[in-house]
Amino acid sequence: MPATHPPHEVYAPPRLLRLPEVIRSTGLARSSIYDLIREGRFPAPVPLTATARAWRSDEIETWISERCAERDGAQQ
Repeated sequence: MPATHPPHEVYAPPRLLRLPEVIRSTGLARSSIYDLIREGRFPAPVPLTATARAWRSDEIETWISERCAERDGAQQ
């Protein structure tokens, strides 16, 4: 059975983001992104070809939301 979404939400499938867009979205440097991936603290990229990689937009958005939630929880 397909997933259902509330009528007010428009479902948009995740996009694949290349590294420059991930850098712009997160504000992190390339080296920081790969350091966090090695530490298991950032979403791993999806292999597209033998050399090309991309990240799922929904995973990057979730990572950003979690950072904001951590900040908001620390302020209370």
